Amino acid sequence: MLIDTHCHLDAREFSADTRQVIERATAAGVQAMVIPAVERGNFEAVRQLAHQFSGGRYALGIHPIAVPYARDEDLDFLKDQVRLALNDERFVGIGEIGLDFFLPNLKEPAMRARQAAFFDAQLRIAQDFDLPVIVHVRRSQDEVLKYLRRREAVFGIAHAFNGSFQQAEQFVGRGFVLGFGGAMTFERALQIRRLAVELPLDSLVLETDAPDIPPSWLGEPGSERPRNEPAEVARIGQVLAQLRGVAFDEIVAATARNARRALPRLAETA
Repeated sequence: MLIDTHCHLDAREFSADTRQVIERATAAGVQAMVIPAVERGNFEAVRQLAHQFSGGRYALGIHPIAVPYARDEDLDFLKDQVRLALNDERFVGIGEIGLDFFLPNLKEPAMRARQAAFFDAQLRIAQDFDLPVIVHVRRSQDEVLKYLRRREAVFGIAHAFNGSFQQAEQFVGRGFVLGFGGAMTFERALQIRRLAVELPLDSLVLETDAPDIPPSWLGEPGSERPRNEPAEVARIGQVLAQLRGVAFDEIVAATARNARRALPRLAETA
């Protein structure tokens, strides 16, 4: 089965046609879509959306981009919501969490420290409840790994991976799988495509990050940024099959198996 392990279906870009977006994904063969939260304010939105279609699943977490306006008590709220969600079969883990050292306002020392505090606190929640994490690692792979080493039992998905081969091996060695999506479809993305080919197939999962990271056939990102959709995960999987020189069905089966291993609650219901 095709699984989009990361899509933000609750984003405002989908507010006018969410149902049609889901229908297009289903028609393309996508049977499960994981919708990670990004802040306290959308916990309920992702939960409700995941319950609106059979393949809907969700995660709860505070994204590093949301940290500048998040409050310390939001972490307590997250823990309470996670505890309640344990009885919900659509709930799969903690996410989207992590570190972002790409955006200028997040690179200042004080904000890096606050990101780290929120990230570590959420890793602790994942550890306390024995849940996987969906981790944002933009320009921060080594620092993310530093915090993961402090939480030996934590595993999950390194979303939109774009690090070195050595960093990839460290994530995989810690029980993570790596998310590959639209960026892999660009011929100039040499490093990402090398990773997609040379890493073991059992370390890869498919994702879109919709509405972001559109694949090459939707056009170049720019002032008129094209909207990505979960339906595109099918063609993204075809690109991965072509790069690795294997059958598309093999990619579908392997990445679904990997997703279920990384998100065990997904395996129980999907």
